[in-house]
Amino acid sequence: MFTTPIHVIGATGRSGLALCRTLVARGNTIIPVIRNPGRLAKDLPPARIADLTGPRAPLAAALSDAKLIVTTAHARHIGAILAASAPDVPLIALGSTRKFTQWPDAHGLGVLAGEKALHDAGRPGILLHPTMIYGAEGEDNVQRLAALLKILPFVPLPEGGRALVQPIYQGDVTRSIVAALDLATQGAVRAPESLVIAGPEAMPYRDFVQAIARAAGLPRRRILSLPSSLLMAVAPLVARLPKMPAIGRDEIRRLLEDKAFDTEPMRARLGVMSIPFEQGLSQLFTPSS
Repeated sequence: MFTTPIHVIGATGRSGLALCRTLVARGNTIIPVIRNPGRLAKDLPPARIADLTGPRAPLAAALSDAKLIVTTAHARHIGAILAASAPDVPLIALGSTRKFTQWPDAHGLGVLAGEKALHDAGRPGILLHPTMIYGAEGEDNVQRLAALLKILPFVPLPEGGRALVQPIYQGDVTRSIVAALDLATQGAVRAPESLVIAGPEAMPYRDFVQAIARAAGLPRRRILSLPSSLLMAVAPLVARLPKMPAIGRDEIRRLLEDKAFDTEPMRARLGVMSIPFEQGLSQLFTPSS
């Protein structure tokens, strides 16, 4: 339990909501900072209203008494948060391993911009870069794919789904943020840091798909290997079919990238060991009693 109230920016998002509920359950005082009061979960305390993309004054007012800030909003907003808060207030933030992509997009470039803002400011803080997050309430990675597998007899993947993926369970993301908060309250965060957080091991995307099928109680799916150029060409047409998701060219290209990361720095700095993918899927697909 932290004795310092924690300002949580992004409390209506998936990771933000999971974090807030964990902190409240631990007896912590949280001050949600959100843009839309209508989206605040009813089990959370009253929020302060501020738009990260709007004028600085409302955000500065919301953070005027902050001693410890967490943001699960997109990392592109880190610069605005730094400008609106006192320079000695530790900041724990979520970024993304999208920053490593070979095909930069607005998401990845925004993460890089936020990381640069944190390091340029010299603010004590930890920017956590998670891999693909699954298991959050309403997430659309594993759960969207599981829904898709129910209607697909085969799964078309570029180059047979050989590229590696290393998803992290939402509970481990939350534990990582709490561990970073622990370090900050202990005075063990004195400078800006960046740290990748990931599942315990990488796997080929085709194995990722089959693991989801098993956890969802579905038969093993046939993997259809197709050239990425063909998938990019037909994706807009497939998206017009009922129940089929819209998949962009960038998403298909990223399926060709290996996303494999060393988790030893995560364990050494945060003391967090993420759970295996199969275990996370079991928790996700087993209804709680």
